[in-house]
Amino acid sequence: VQLQASGGGLVQTGGSLRLSCTASGGTLSRYVMGWFRQTPGREREFVAAMNRNSGNGNYADSVKGRFTVSRDSAKNTVYLQMNSLQPGDTALYYCGITTGPWGVRGTPSRYAYWGQGTQVTVSS
Repeated sequence: VQLQASGGGLVQTGGSLRLSCTASGGTLSRYVMGWFRQTPGREREFVAAMNRNSGNGNYADSVKGRFTVSRDSAKNTVYLQMNSLQPGDTALYYCGITTGPWGVRGTPSRYAYWGQGTQVTVSS
């Protein structure tokens, strides 16, 4: 499975961006799909995940109420809508999929496939 992430960019505080993650060689709805972010010198941090059965999202406390995951099965694409962006959201954002159960959604080491990362920069 290959993942292609896109949609990052530079935005002012309070702005919005929508990240996309498109899969080839596999069907996204068969997997738990997660979004993580990473800044230099820090561990990859869980942001959000989508349940493969219900399509419901689960979010880190730091983004809850501001970020939303959604899925377009016809396009084999998952989105991360990011609203009310803050400078603390600045990071390289990665999408990934795990073949593991829902309970490992927040553990980067359990993800088998990763996209290439897309940079999000929020200016103050």
